[in-house]
This record gives sequence, C-alpha cells and structure tokens, in this order.
Amino acid sequence: MERLLVLRLEAQGCSAEAVLNGVPLLRVGGAQAVASLPVHEFTLAGSNEIELIINPLPVSALTARGAGAAELPAEPSLSDGEVGASLRLLLPRVGAIAHPANARTLASLDWAPASDEVYKSPTRLQQAVDLPIAFARWRWLDAPVIAVTEGLKQELADYLLKIALGLAKGNPEPLIQASRLRLEELSQAYQRKLSDDVERLRAHILQLHQAQALKPALPSSAKLMLRSVAGGRLLECLAPDGLPLLRSACAGGGQIMWPLRVSAIGGEFYVLR
Repeated sequence: MERLLVLRLEAQGCSAEAVLNGVPLLRVGGAQAVASLPVHEFTLAGSNEIELIINPLPVSALTARGAGAAELPAEPSLSDGEVGASLRLLLPRVGAIAHPANARTLASLDWAPASDEVYKSPTRLQQAVDLPIAFARWRWLDAPVIAVTEGLKQELADYLLKIALGLAKGNPEPLIQASRLRLEELSQAYQRKLSDDVERLRAHILQLHQAQALKPALPSSAKLMLRSVAGGRLLECLAPDGLPLLRSACAGGGQIMWPLRVSAIGGEFYVLR
C-alpha cells in the first residue's frame, strides 16, 4: 500500500466534528486544533458523504436525546472574523504527513464566516464525493437498524463487562473474540495479515498487564451511554463524559481507551468498528 485515505479536521476559535458516511470520527476544539485519522474502514466504493459540524452538541447531549430526536434550536453568534474550520479527505503517501500541501485532496469543506456575520451553532456542511476504490462491502452497511431499549442496554453492559474483566485479568481473548469481525475488515482495509493484527493486539494487552497498567473501570448500565451512528446500524459505547466507556487509567494520569461501535443481530452483539 503506497497511499492512505486520511480525514483531516482543523478548527480555530470553535469546536468542530468530522463525520464520514454517518460515523462521527474526529472532534476538535479550542483556540486552534488539528486532528487526522486514516479512514479506509469507513470509506465506501462509489459515493461517500463527508460532513463538517460546527460547534456540535456535547456527545453526552447526543446520547441522552437518542436516535430520531428532534433537532434542538440553533444558537446565533456573531463572528469576529477569526473563527473557522475545514475538513479534508486526503490521499498522502504512507509515512508522509497528512497535509494539503503534500497530499492530493479528494474532497473538502470550509467554513469561515466574515467579521460581524451571524452564524448558528450547530452548523452542518455536507458534501458527496465519488471514490474509485475497490474496498469490500463492509459488514456494518448491512447490519439492521438497532432499537435501543433498557433491556438491550443492560445486555450490552453485561457484554462489555466480560471484556473488561478479561482485560483486568490480563486475558486479551474476550476483546479479541468480540472484535473478530472488526479485525478481519481492518486487515482487508489496510492490506495487512489478520494473524499479525491479532497477535499485535494480544501482545499489547499482555505487555500492559505485566506492567500493571490495566485497571479498567467496570462497565455498568448506569455508566453506559449509547450514541447511534451509521444510520442507526451501530451503537458507539461511551461513558457519560463522551469518551469510550472501555478504558483503563495508566501511570502519569493518562488513559488507555478501546473505542467500540457495536451491532446487534439476532440477540448477539458484534464489534464492527
């Protein structure tokens, strides 16, 4: 593989979120912020949609409202001429910095209101882009739309608890088994060997356990916030602060996180992204 598809998000004087094909992937905020991410596993052969959201609602508000809830009224603001955001779908060479100056831009969205112009938050910009790529049809595209109930939420919390207990005991297998389909598609998306990816994940967890760095907070239904993404076909498993629920504190105040987007099919859960 010589090149990567990378989503790059920049914002100044505002917060912003990047969404690809219905899946929120990047969020930045503050005086000036930049983030980028390879996105092969979220990209489709043919038509794709990128979306730039200016001053998005807090993730906790989105999970509380649930799928299908009415949009909240947008709040007006007056631009000082220094606020702006941009979203780029780039094609840099592997190993190169994902920046428009040294990568081909496949799609872009820009937002920069002039001084004294009134804008509303959140603001959404969308663009469709056709990509001549040959990725497989990812499984999440054919997953059913999930109806979130309290019963399903409890079952999913119990499912995540088994994974967390495995991590706490230094056993990577529950996470590996839960993520089997995701790992298969990642190996396809980035032209890697599945066995290498599995062994890399297993070795990483064992290394963290030996260093006593794995003390994950145990998931519960009360802590679990579900964000419906990908048209309701996936549920993103989050904590009340909007970050991944499955996480472990580590030395120095940092955290190790395992983002999980789960499908529910026939009473079974599958980590697809």
